[in-house]
Amino acid sequence: MPASYAYLGPEGTFTEVALRTLPEAATRELVPQVSVQSALDGVRAGDAEAAFVPIENSVEGGITTTLDELVAGAPLMIYREVQLSIAFALLVRPGTRLSDVKTVTAHPAAQPQVRNWLQANLPDAGWESAASNADGARLVQEGRYDGAFAGEFAGARYGLVALETGIHDAENAQTRFVLVGRPARPAAPTGADKTSVVLWQREDHPGGLRDLLGEFATRGINLMLLQSRPTGAGIGHYCFCVDAEGHIADRRMAEALMGLKRFCLQVRFLGSYPRADTGPDGVRSAPPGTSDAEFMAAADWLAQCQDGRF
Repeated sequence: MPASYAYLGPEGTFTEVALRTLPEAATRELVPQVSVQSALDGVRAGDAEAAFVPIENSVEGGITTTLDELVAGAPLMIYREVQLSIAFALLVRPGTRLSDVKTVTAHPAAQPQVRNWLQANLPDAGWESAASNADGARLVQEGRYDGAFAGEFAGARYGLVALETGIHDAENAQTRFVLVGRPARPAAPTGADKTSVVLWQREDHPGGLRDLLGEFATRGINLMLLQSRPTGAGIGHYCFCVDAEGHIADRRMAEALMGLKRFCLQVRFLGSYPRADTGPDGVRSAPPGTSDAEFMAAADWLAQCQDGRF
């Protein structure tokens, strides 16, 4: 297996910046890819050890391209996550004035984060999506568009200047990125972990989603992401991408996953991994009755009852 990490490129993306915050990235070859799909397919084919891709932002929620790639195809597993604060610069060729900007470009996930700024400052500018924010900067360098929304740091890489900086419609906007590899034994729990799964219902019926979520709720497991994605089988057919607090090694999480496996048509385990948001308000304590010790005590009590030992 090559000692390399693929990532959504080209050079100069927020993805690359976030990837370089991982200590292990310093010992790997970092290989930019043209799309999330190509980065993940490289891992599936054995051309890269892992891929680093965006999966969620605080403005629009889940990155559907990444979620759909994890839902379909050969299984992959999330090993790590990184959260990065995001602010955009409007990058242009030297000498360009704001009044000269008639067309702009960026990754589709950037548009909701700069929509209000665009309306206020460039209401007549045409928008075209790019494969990534850095690729948008490259297209401006080539003269195909007048401006690109990207990280200010990408300007020097593509010979562009920042006409405006600090652009964001939402304060404290963040994007979450994940390191994805082939399935393996999850790392040991840290006490501040997240588990990701994809759930398919056996059939559509009233209360079906409530039943699935009840497997988490009755065990005191907090959900951090819930997003439906179409399965491709027709209108009304969806699977559900779920991020939940906890680790598969935790008794409450293990029991919840076993319950889901019994009732779901399919459950795809995407990994248990350390959480990035482990600040003072980041990790909740387990509700009463949901600790591993309490699960074990309940199991011991049941065994005593079954053996006639009261």
